[in-house]
Amino acid sequence: MEKIAVFPGSFDPITRGHESVVVRSVDLFDKIIIAIGTNSNKEGFFSLEKRVNWINKTFEAYNSIEVMHYEGLTTEFCKQVNARFLLRGIRTSADFEYERSIAQMNKKMMPEIETVLILTEPDLTPISSTILRDIYRHGGDIKPFVPKAIHTDL
Repeated sequence: MEKIAVFPGSFDPITRGHESVVVRSVDLFDKIIIAIGTNSNKEGFFSLEKRVNWINKTFEAYNSIEVMHYEGLTTEFCKQVNARFLLRGIRTSADFEYERSIAQMNKKMMPEIETVLILTEPDLTPISSTILRDIYRHGGDIKPFVPKAIHTDL
């Protein structure tokens, strides 16, 4: 059976931390689906189309990476795409506690799902999409914190 992982998130915008987690995970799975979810607690800042394009540009050298959009429960999306793994990046202990709770609930809803947590590289720990949106909103330069592939689009 093909090992498919879903890496869910808003990717608003994609960060160097996201890029690192995916690149470091490529050899673990046959396919990684970067799944842009609609989060009822977050309103998108960058358009869905822009985010999809940025992610495609970032990973254009990898045949095993796809980008998709979904709404609803992540576990239901995993069932639709036959994924048995959820990929998540961890920056801090607070991230771990949050992701642990979600992973345990996902496991209750879909027992065959396994969550794989990848630690962020230390130099990328402070980078978050939330902080980058705020910097961008106020005219700051976010290029050092996002994948090089999208610098010309900012």
